[in-house]
Amino acid sequence: MAAARGFGILFEDDSILVVNKPAGITTQAPRAFESLESRIRLYLATADGCPPEDLYLGIPHRLDRPVTGVIVFAKTRQAARHLSKQIERRRVRKVYWSCVERVVEPLEGTWTDYLHKFHGQPKTAVVEATHPQGLEAILHYRTLGFHQAGSWLEIELETGRTHQIRVQSSSRGHPVMGDEAYGAQLTFGPREVDERLRRIALHARSLTFHHPKSKQLMMIEAPPTDAWADLALTPREA
Repeated sequence: MAAARGFGILFEDDSILVVNKPAGITTQAPRAFESLESRIRLYLATADGCPPEDLYLGIPHRLDRPVTGVIVFAKTRQAARHLSKQIERRRVRKVYWSCVERVVEPLEGTWTDYLHKFHGQPKTAVVEATHPQGLEAILHYRTLGFHQAGSWLEIELETGRTHQIRVQSSSRGHPVMGDEAYGAQLTFGPREVDERLRRIALHARSLTFHHPKSKQLMMIEAPPTDAWADLALTPREA
């Protein structure tokens, strides 16, 4: 069923839908193009018996095209408002797994930079703190283990900037595996001819938030793809 839908369902009720996003598809796109949003609209419309375009679907956050993992959608405007407010107030905990090139030292710490998203381009760069369009970007990382060519990291975002993990890792000489846009030399997963379908070793592992209706604290994890098993990860010694 998950293959037929084009995504895996992790949780669903009348307020929210939490899914495991596959690689190679954007979260949102113009109506003429396929996206995770269009797949979800089709799934919900089939269940509700109404046209996909008539459904309300709130998208409080996004994942990049090559990134996999947990993402939440809102089925009602009230749910969307509550989730967006939590994200704005940094009350949503976002944890990622990433395999990067070369061993990161120290084994855990905090990266703080200022990032600038280039207008009209799918590219972000580290800039000086004085840059007029620079936005502060903070993440915390710890090494979970290693692979043959580098580190396996668990990353928690404090801010949510465009391509934040990808550019902060790359700027320190540790590009995410498969992320050619930011200087990666190593591939990840199947080598697709279509660049849009290529994967990177960045996975949204878990999302923790308060349910917009019940206010219950929820922590939802997304299992990684089969490509992760091929890395032969070695856990870090305690």
